Amino acid sequence: MARRTGFYLDKRNGKFLGVCAGIADYTGFEVLWIRVGMVFATIFGFPFPLIAYLLIGWMADAKPGSLYASEEADPEDRQFWQKTRAAPGRSIREVRSSFRDIDRRLRDIELQYTSPQHKLAREIDDLRNS
Repeated sequence: MARRTGFYLDKRNGKFLGVCAGIADYTGFEVLWIRVGMVFATIFGFPFPLIAYLLIGWMADAKPGSLYASEEADPEDRQFWQKTRAAPGRSIREVRSSFRDIDRRLRDIELQYTSPQHKLAREIDDLRNS
């Protein structure tokens, strides 16, 4: 099974080997800016960025097709996994926070329905409707 948090070459959206598109997908940046940065790095740091690009293109795995289907279907899912790759700790804290909020709401609802005042109010409403 493919890991959603791993780095993959994005050959579907790539121009040459899919390295820049893979970096853009992994980080959540726009692919255009990754490509512009790569061009500048190659111009000013020749030949090291070009060698690194070719090594990454040779060593990294291609992005599995199953990940494409879920990203096209739900952009919110894609955004979630990009945030998770960028800052896993922050993503975990956000999920825990939302679960705490849901738990608090459920506790309030449960307290409302199990309280003696709720039973009394329901009995009074039943008497009024009778």
